[in-house]
Order: sequence, then structure tokens, then C-alpha cells
Amino acid sequence: MKIIITGTFGIGTLTRLLSRGDNEITIINDTDNERMEKIASEYDILTMHAAPTDQQALKDAGAGNADLFIAVTLDQNKNIVACGIAKRLGAKKTVAKVVEWKYTEPQMQETLEGMGIDSVIYPEALAAKDIISGLKMSWVRQRWDVHDGALVLLGIKIRETCRIMNQPLKNISGPDDPYHVVAIKRGGETIMPSGNDELQLYDLAYFMTTKNFIPRIRELVGKETYADVKNVMMMGGGSTAVRAIRELPDYMDVKLFEINEQRCEELVEKFDRSNVMIIHGDGRDVSLLKEENIGNTQAFVALTNNDETNILACIMAKRMGVRKTVAMVENLDYMAMATSLDIGTIINKRAITGSYIYQMLLDANVLNVRFLMTVNADIAEFIPQEGSKVTKKPVKELNLPPTVNIGGLVRNGVGMLVSGNTQIQAGDEVMVFCPSGDMKKMEKLFV
Repeated sequence: MKIIITGTFGIGTLTRLLSRGDNEITIINDTDNERMEKIASEYDILTMHAAPTDQQALKDAGAGNADLFIAVTLDQNKNIVACGIAKRLGAKKTVAKVVEWKYTEPQMQETLEGMGIDSVIYPEALAAKDIISGLKMSWVRQRWDVHDGALVLLGIKIRETCRIMNQPLKNISGPDDPYHVVAIKRGGETIMPSGNDELQLYDLAYFMTTKNFIPRIRELVGKETYADVKNVMMMGGGSTAVRAIRELPDYMDVKLFEINEQRCEELVEKFDRSNVMIIHGDGRDVSLLKEENIGNTQAFVALTNNDETNILACIMAKRMGVRKTVAMVENLDYMAMATSLDIGTIINKRAITGSYIYQMLLDANVLNVRFLMTVNADIAEFIPQEGSKVTKKPVKELNLPPTVNIGGLVRNGVGMLVSGNTQIQAGDEVMVFCPSGDMKKMEKLFV
């Protein structure tokens, strides 16, 4: 597949994902030469120093026969123009990153197609979705729903109260049990567990289960005392915060701290919810937090443009008694640090965007794919085609790599966990969990 990318938003994660397969990748950018050279040296890709909207440059890069043209510069207008040029040159599919919500609305689809844009990506909306997911369950680090919750993946930090620690998984999670442990992050190591592995204190464990058994998982990991989130404090009034607040359930009250007075005035006009309060002040101000009753707050969300500020604010909130913290961390180098400092849910728009684009490239019928940075693993939602290899034998006879887990599937709207005796059928929605780099190998089983 021939892929052309203009801009560098999320390019580290995206190139890492794209370079796994048999893809011919060219990146065009007119800034950040040092970063471009580093990416070119790490991955088997071509780079061009040129303006993303330079028609001749796009032509020289081969946009006319590109299977996928992705415009992810920081300038929305450049992305729109670049996609339009690429489409006129002959690119089969174009994708533009946008910074305005209006471009994601259904009524804009016809207009976008007329401009040469097949699909848009609004990272703030993707990030907001993850934030909401993290807030709905205060005791969970990450949650991923399949088919409206028919299957659920839960990332949970193992604490002293966990009742299933230090026991072989085969003893606590058999074929008939309502959950599977599909991955474990222990220190800097990612484990795709077998029956002899055990959960240990401070592991980050990923459970696959069905929606109705979530209370049972909560009981097993000893998280019953974690209060449900009803009061949320947010710091940073950017577009991600605006999108998240608009998507929050009605039962959650929000206090949003914004240090810029003019931005506060703008934010007041954006919300018609009576349970949203805009506060002009620094979300790291201890006296202000106490004044606003942080002791009665179940979640603290830091969404400023500064990673260090977000991390430190979440640490401070935890020390003041807030159990659930969410931090936006854009610098990939800070991800491991944020995890080690026990920050709860970590939001990285670049990684989310890269995962979203990557699913467009898999040849099999893929509904969703996610790169889980905390465990350096991928999870994808495949739909096997009629006659595909994965449908011809029970799972135990497929000779899957030992590092791959098929956690569950959805059949006719009903979620079920997968055991060795499970026979996957065409049309099932199958959850595949594997280390980063192996997803392309799994794809071949589904086509």
C-alpha cells in the first residue's frame, strides 16, 4: 500500500504502526527537519522537505497513485487543501485532521467529499471519548467497549485488596469463568499471560469480560470502596475539555479551572448545563482547590497544553485525596514516567489518532483498533470473512503465537469469551490482543 503523510502530528506513533506492514510510506513536511531525519533513520520510510500544499511536491511524491493520503499538519486549512490537491491528482482515499467540530457533523459529509476529503479526524473528540470512559468507572485505568458494551476490556491496577493475586490464572479464570486476563504490565515488562502466570501487587492487568460481569470483576480486584464519580474538577479550558464536558453524563458536576480570564469568558458562553462552573484560577493552587471543596471531588482531569503541569497537578490532587486522575500527556517520553507515578488514565491524542488511522490500513474487516501505549500492545476488533482461516478450526488448533490472545467475540449482538474449544464464525466481531508488531500477522487469519 502506498501511503503519503503530510505533517508530523502523531507521526511517531503513526509511523511505528504503519511501518509494520508491507507499506510504502512517504512523509512530506516543511518544518522540524531534525525530527524528520530521526524518523527516517528509525523506520523504512521516505521523507521530503516541501510544503504540504505544494502541488508539484505532492505529484513528485506520487500522490496520484497513493492508496491513502493523510494530512495531519497543525493547520486545518492546509490539511483540507492538501487533501483536495491529492484527490485531484488521483489519490484513492484522503484523510484530514481538523480542529473544528463542525467538520465531523453528518451534514458536512457531502461538502467534504466535494472538497476531496473522504474522512476527517478530530483528535479532541477521540480524546474526549477516552476521558469519559475513564471517568465513568473510577476504579479502572482504561476501558474499551465492543459493540456497545457486549464485551468490555478493563485495565485495572492491582492493589493490596485484590482477592485473586498470587494464584495461577488457570485456577482463577477457567474456560467457564466470566473473565479472562489478556495482558499484564509489570514494571517495564509486558506479559501475554498463560495459565501458569499470576497477578502480582501493582500489576496493571487487562481483563476481558462481558458488561453484566463488571461488578464481579470489581469485587474480585477489591475496588468496591472506590466512589463513583459525581464531582469532577478539570484544569485547562481548551477544546479537548470543552468536548469532554459536552459529552459528560448529566449526573456529573464539573468545575473547570482556566487561568486565562478572556478564555473563561468564552467558556461561559459555550455551556448551557447548570452543573458546569467556570473558575478563573490555577488548578494547582492548593488554597483554591480547598476553597472549591476538592475533598468532595472524585476525579481530577488535567488538560492543559503542558505535560509537566498536567502530571504534577494530578500528583497533587492524589495527595489531596482524589482517587481518580486523568492527565493529557502528549510527549511520548513522559508516558512511562506518568505511569510509574501512578497517574490514573493517560490521554495521548497523537497515539489515539495514530490508532484510528491505522485501522484504515488493515485489509481485513476491522471495526476498531487501539494501540495501548502503557503495555506496548495492540487490540483490534476483527470481523472474519466467509472461508477465512480463523473460521476453519477451533481456536486451540489455530496454532496462534503464544503472545497472542483472542479475548472474546460478539455474535448476533451477544458478547462471549473465547476458549480453546470456541469455533469462530464468519461475521463474528473478534477481539485480538497481541504485542505491537504482530497485528499484521493476525490479519491474515481473517481474510
